Amino acid sequence: MSGRDHPRCKASDVARLAQACGVAPRDLVRFESKINHHRGSTQKARLVVDLVRGKPVDQALNLLEFSSKRAAVNVKKALLAAIADAENADADVTRLVVTEVRVDEGPQIKRFQPKDRGRAHAIIKQTSHITVGVEERS
Repeated sequence: MSGRDHPRCKASDVARLAQACGVAPRDLVRFESKINHHRGSTQKARLVVDLVRGKPVDQALNLLEFSSKRAAVNVKKALLAAIADAENADADVTRLVVTEVRVDEGPQIKRFQPKDRGRAHAIIKQTSHITVGVEERS
């Protein structure tokens, strides 16, 4: 949740809520970012996200920086956005770990290739939605 109608919580707000609930503050907070309509198939994007799942964010950024896959650019963009959300909430960036990375199918873009005798063959271009979540671990 973000934007004008959903202000972000600060670390002090999370600490008070965690104290009221009787849990550790890091158990409550997950910073999530989503890239919608990535122009690429979900199968190819899942090859990239499987590399970074469960890794610390600095190691995940290195893996994405040197990956030759096209989806790595958008996964890195989503990861940087989640890290920025964590920084805005006063989280310790050095302790962030990629906990959730998900690639879901997006809408298909349909195009047609003209063929002989007045026919047309459908060309279906895949899109996907990439979701990256990071949490602070000790």
